[in-house]
Amino acid sequence: MNRGVLASLVASALFAAIFLISGSLKNIGHTEVYGWRIVLTLAIIAPVYALVPSRRAQMLTLLGRIRARPSLLFFGVLASALVGVQLWLFMYAPMNGYALATSLGYFLLPLVMVVVGRAAFAERLSQGQKIAVVLAALGVAHQLVFAGGLAWPTLLICLGYPIYFAARRRARFESNAAFTLEILLLTPLALWFILTGARGPGAELLPVLSIGVLGAVAMFLYLGAASLLSLSVFGLLSYVEPVLLLVAAVLMGEQLVARDAFTYAPILLALVLMAADGFRASRSLR
Repeated sequence: MNRGVLASLVASALFAAIFLISGSLKNIGHTEVYGWRIVLTLAIIAPVYALVPSRRAQMLTLLGRIRARPSLLFFGVLASALVGVQLWLFMYAPMNGYALATSLGYFLLPLVMVVVGRAAFAERLSQGQKIAVVLAALGVAHQLVFAGGLAWPTLLICLGYPIYFAARRRARFESNAAFTLEILLLTPLALWFILTGARGPGAELLPVLSIGVLGAVAMFLYLGAASLLSLSVFGLLSYVEPVLLLVAAVLMGEQLVARDAFTYAPILLALVLMAADGFRASRSLR
């Protein structure tokens, strides 16, 4: 559990860095940035599965399962499409003024994940986790009332990711090997985006390449955390990422107003409560 918590926290920090870098890019389309991220992610992780014996065995095991049950390929294609849309949105949003809407989607995501965990996998919450969920729900409810509805990026994130993780768990495609295959399926489209991208004068490629490298590391850690933690705990820890995305959105120039404190104060309190609950749980296991 401790390894899963650490992986989740580091992944959240890296995702926020990618978000901030994307928002600073000029004279380059979001689809080309997305394409570079996919291609570089595959370029980094593919050699691992070719050269490291334990990883190669993991990939061969996964391919053997798919060969034995071809129907599992449906879940692989579905997961690839779902995560592809999310990775695209993560490039599109900060470059097109939807950074705050994206952060709200990630605030809602853990709540939806908890519902999915309880409904689909019969997972239980501790008392501290239940209180944290209630606090977070109060903060999100306030935001919904005063924001006048949910923007489409918000809905795409909070509804799309739970389907993605539920599909992976149902098919037992929770390993990084499965994510590698998902990225492989996205690569032809990514290459097309790169080749047809209209890069303007002065566009800097180095920040784009850094997004690809950071994205590969972050997704590996993120999916690793998903396989180490229960869906409910994993979802609650995901509150760290939207807090960091919110900070990145403000740094990019999007504005908050005073009443937003009623949204984020309960959520931050929920994070503190979750941290304390996790600390007590780890102490009790010693």
